[in-house]
Amino acid sequence: MEFIKAENLTFSYDVEDNQQPNIPVKVINDLNLSVKKGEFLAVIGHNGSGKSTLSKHFNGILLPTGGQILVDGMSTSEEDNVYKIRRKVGLVLQNPDNQLVASIIEEDVAFGPENLGIEPERIRELVDSALKAVDMYEYRTHSPHKLSGGQKQRIAIAGILAMEPDCIVLDEPTSMLDPKGREEVIRAVTKLNKERGITVILITHNMDETVDCDRVVVMDKGEILTEGTPHEVFAKVELLKKHRLDVPQATELCKRLRDFGLPMETLPIDTDECIKFLEEVLS
Repeated sequence: MEFIKAENLTFSYDVEDNQQPNIPVKVINDLNLSVKKGEFLAVIGHNGSGKSTLSKHFNGILLPTGGQILVDGMSTSEEDNVYKIRRKVGLVLQNPDNQLVASIIEEDVAFGPENLGIEPERIRELVDSALKAVDMYEYRTHSPHKLSGGQKQRIAIAGILAMEPDCIVLDEPTSMLDPKGREEVIRAVTKLNKERGITVILITHNMDETVDCDRVVVMDKGEILTEGTPHEVFAKVELLKKHRLDVPQATELCKRLRDFGLPMETLPIDTDECIKFLEEVLS
């Protein structure tokens, strides 16, 4: 079932210049994309490719300058739909400190539901459920400012989750985290998708974070360069490198081994696949 659809989406920023004020700069160019309900989609691309701009269209923070975005059949460009769309699609930003608003974790997670006018008894249930979903329930009475970066980001995800969205969009949520924090966040997001069926759109420049996604979309210059399953996309090593993009480390290693003559039909995309392949070859 189609949940989000971009139809001929175009977006331009107005850039001021001393000579010519308000020059429109096109960031997204006639883009078409569909996201199925329950899908785990990764959108990757180098800086300036338009992926973060695209993410802000999914819940109406930015509005198209051409084409349209439909969320569950509702256009983000229609003002009457904005509240309904933001109930359905939550956005998690790069810096978790920008989304923490209270001095106690459970109060922070309750902030969204309270603003939606939900009954206190139900808010208690939603907060506890959201914190358990991201494995942060034991910290509920702690201060969020004493947490690690990965823990803070999981609290930010819980705050969105407590508002019961159908979809969570994460705009480079691990870019400011260390490896342990990145692993914590990706594990939590994957769990929400697999166990709760929440649609997840992960915007990232870290290729290793995408290997468990259902589909990967590669953006370049505001357009879709290629898309497919992680295996299909990362098999196109030359294409990705031509556009200044990396591949997962396991894929890079096996690509080099293949270039040296090791027979390999399909390139592994994660460590487990790489180890399994090498064990079979060397046994």
